[in-house]
Amino acid sequence: MNALTGLGNSPSDDQPLREDGFTITLDGAEVTAYPGETLWTIARRAGETIPHLCYSEAPDYRGDGNCRACMVEIDGERTLAASCIREARAGMVVRSASSRRAGAARAMVVELLAADMPAEAHNPDVSSHFMAMAELLAVDVGHARETLGGARETVREWLGDTAEEWLPMPASALDHSHTAMAVNHDACISCGLCVRACREVQVNDVIGLAGRGSNTRIVFDLEDPMGDSTCVACGECVQACPTGALMPAAQVDEQGHGDSAAVDARVASVCPYCGVGCQLEYQVSRGSGEALVGEGQQAATLADVRELSAPSDAITREATSHRQPVADARLDNIIAVSGRDGPSNHGRLCVKGRFGFDYPRHPARLIRPLIRRDGVAKGLDANFDPAHPLTHFREASWDEALEVAAEGLMRLKRTHGPDSLAGFGSAKCTNEEAWLFQKLVRTGFGSNHVDHCTRLCHASSVAALMEGVGSGGVSASFMQAEQSDLIVLTGCNPGVNHPVAATFFKRAARRGTRIVVIDPRALALRRHAHRSIQFTPGADVALFNAMLNVIITEGLANQAYIEAHTEDFAALAEHVTALTPEAMSPLCGVAAEEIRAVAREYAMAERAMIFWGMGISQHTHGTDNARCLIALALVCGHVGREGTGLHPLRGQNNVQGASDAGMIPMVFPDYQPVGDTAARARLEALWDTPLSATPGLTVVEIMHAIHADQIRGMYILGENPAMSDPDLDHARSALAHLEHLVVQDIFVTETAQFADVVLPSYAWPEKDGSVTNTNRQVQRGRAALRAPGEAKPDWWITQQLARRMGLAWDYAGPQEIYAEMQQGMDSLDNIDWARLSEENSVTYPCLTPGGEGEDVVFGDGFPRASGRARFVPTWPTPPDETLDDDYPTVLTTGRQLEHWHTGSMTRRAYVLDSLEPAAVATLNPVELERLGIAAGEALSITTRRGQITLATRADPLTPAGMVFVPFCYAEAAANLLTNPALDPVGKIPEFKYAACRLARAESASASLDM
Repeated sequence: MNALTGLGNSPSDDQPLREDGFTITLDGAEVTAYPGETLWTIARRAGETIPHLCYSEAPDYRGDGNCRACMVEIDGERTLAASCIREARAGMVVRSASSRRAGAARAMVVELLAADMPAEAHNPDVSSHFMAMAELLAVDVGHARETLGGARETVREWLGDTAEEWLPMPASALDHSHTAMAVNHDACISCGLCVRACREVQVNDVIGLAGRGSNTRIVFDLEDPMGDSTCVACGECVQACPTGALMPAAQVDEQGHGDSAAVDARVASVCPYCGVGCQLEYQVSRGSGEALVGEGQQAATLADVRELSAPSDAITREATSHRQPVADARLDNIIAVSGRDGPSNHGRLCVKGRFGFDYPRHPARLIRPLIRRDGVAKGLDANFDPAHPLTHFREASWDEALEVAAEGLMRLKRTHGPDSLAGFGSAKCTNEEAWLFQKLVRTGFGSNHVDHCTRLCHASSVAALMEGVGSGGVSASFMQAEQSDLIVLTGCNPGVNHPVAATFFKRAARRGTRIVVIDPRALALRRHAHRSIQFTPGADVALFNAMLNVIITEGLANQAYIEAHTEDFAALAEHVTALTPEAMSPLCGVAAEEIRAVAREYAMAERAMIFWGMGISQHTHGTDNARCLIALALVCGHVGREGTGLHPLRGQNNVQGASDAGMIPMVFPDYQPVGDTAARARLEALWDTPLSATPGLTVVEIMHAIHADQIRGMYILGENPAMSDPDLDHARSALAHLEHLVVQDIFVTETAQFADVVLPSYAWPEKDGSVTNTNRQVQRGRAALRAPGEAKPDWWITQQLARRMGLAWDYAGPQEIYAEMQQGMDSLDNIDWARLSEENSVTYPCLTPGGEGEDVVFGDGFPRASGRARFVPTWPTPPDETLDDDYPTVLTTGRQLEHWHTGSMTRRAYVLDSLEPAAVATLNPVELERLGIAAGEALSITTRRGQITLATRADPLTPAGMVFVPFCYAEAAANLLTNPALDPVGKIPEFKYAACRLARAESASASLDM
């Protein structure tokens, strides 16, 4: 969707003309218009940009008509009209560029506004949209400020004590209270764009307008400083602001002066954080190309660099866990990031996507290969400094490091066989890198022991989807929520984990879509919900079975759909007969009548969707949870149509793509079982190598196998199991037990501290390639920065290891790797590299060359042998461990808005780490009162596996009897506590439920001694 169709005003330029067009006259020429189109849009399509300040071409912004800078003259009308809100009608005669009257009115508006703007030396953005419009109208801003501004001061003197009542605030103090954004109220023209950005586009409802007349001003919440408000730092207001009154803090100095055009390059790419896959634009300053330098690794601070940060008076919290990133005139740096109109974000970003890109220049960045020093034990050392790793490692050339890495692995293979080696890949890497990684494990190691973070997030969802509908992908994009009558959100927290996807849900709710939140925690999206149901943690299956009972026994099932598209319904119907709401209510903690009400609403909706997250999948019964959700959708026929579907929201940026590419131990690319003779033969022919038909071990199983001396060597690319695995004491001792460990990353992570060889790779903004988001959209990422030091692309490193293992690989780059992927993956049919580079995003499956991908699938059947989806009955089962007197509280874990995965990137991003610098445990105020602990005081959490100490935070949305801990903080690693018990089908650990006990602690500092 381009900017014009995003506004709903006109067809795309590359689409055929619509048949409902009519003619108007614009500046003496006849032009075609369409119903609902505004005069501004028509003029733009005709090649004229009418001056505008309160109007934005960005998708989803409505016209407001308040600034009066876009006035046009219409024959037969006495007054001028605002073109951004006036719709065309047949036969209308409009004068825009040819109207002296309109031109004078436009110029006058800009002159009057310029009179109140800060002087050039204090202008927050000398290259703002406002300045561009002034130039377009040939308005001398300085002259207007001098002449009209002087008149205003005369009036102010005349009004005396009453001046503040009638005139705007005088050159107001800057608001630098927020780490990410700077506010200059004196540059505000009250256009309302930031209000619409916050309230209508992102639907965060933080920014408003206060005062009346000339004293109108923007406010945050109840006139709080921006840094003290409920702002989530999505930065949409900054992107929308036409004057620079709202600017990225890093782009203005302490006096509030800045220039948004002070960049050397703009590079289109895609965000590397969550699975939403927002398209963005890096704004880059080019350096001289010299690498980071220092003694050994780079120094902690460089004498000749300036800090990349907000002004000192803008820093409200100190980032305590990592040094601040640095900028060096010799290096490329990302100065700012803006959203692009991608299909999954429409120009929107979240705090990570907009302000989380200085981590590639962090002082701890790896720039040279490292080899462990003789005699230095493997493990986490509390005194180890990732920015100065030469205490534990020595530097090596690439040739030496690669030789040591490859020889160590091959020696183990020769001595103990192929099954002695395993690999963990990463969903943070590109599709091409994932393809090469799993290919190396299968052809170089000779086993299928390859896995990645999908095992820790959505493996059970994929298992249930493959079993039930024959595909591990989503059946419809989250954008389809805007077509739904009812949306179910369960086991997910989109406002925190998928903020831009959440904007689609919130906007749908504003238009009347009913949102039903079903979760043990009361989520932030609850305020947008039609119904919010909090159930007993771990009792999902009981609740969903009771809903199925209601739908089937009350005759609400879609029998026609069931008969045409499913199988095994009779067994399901018989199975749920006894699982009534009354029988399940004591298990799930939800009243029977409430269960009946939500079941009826879902079944009777014309179009409904179910979205879920790791709150569904990360249980020992996670596959059963997903089976229930699949059954709910199938029994109601809510699959295969617009506004319907099943959508597990992917957590990392390329979980979908890495899984598609085969980084899973029991399946080849495109989810073909390794035991399938035809699938195996196809890849053996493509790779000219025999492949194992034995499924490999999963992440947690590999850790057990290391302790059993079955797995002896590992290659880990971009993963951090020393932080991400459950029961970290067990996982870390396994890593220490390995005879040979090769780690490839951009920092010396917790996992790299166990390595024999550490290989420095590219950060996301430094690499080219493709990724696939949660919507099945294959998207193009592009390099914006030159990598520092001797860092290399991940694909290059993997290829070099393969060559030293005797494989004749000779890829020139991602494009050639992608071409091979197309030969082995039918899902990429009709999506070649050239098309991807041109269009940036193509959804699979794409059925014809040049055709649009299928946003909604399964309309004509399912990719199973029978062509039908399958119902799989489930029984309610308790969590692996239950509460008792010793461990009476439920521990659950997850992500924070500002941080992502294990924090290796976001905790090295200055803004993000400043906003959330320390580990916290979130509890209900009632729970804190019971414990006798005040918010902010230290809490000790103990499970059967370990103990951590961290500060407390009160949250009334967290139910009593539960504590929530984010897993990104090494100093209080939540996964020291989590339960490694596995779902028997998906082999996913039970991260979401552990029995714990809570107690007051003396200190909030956590120990890394293992």
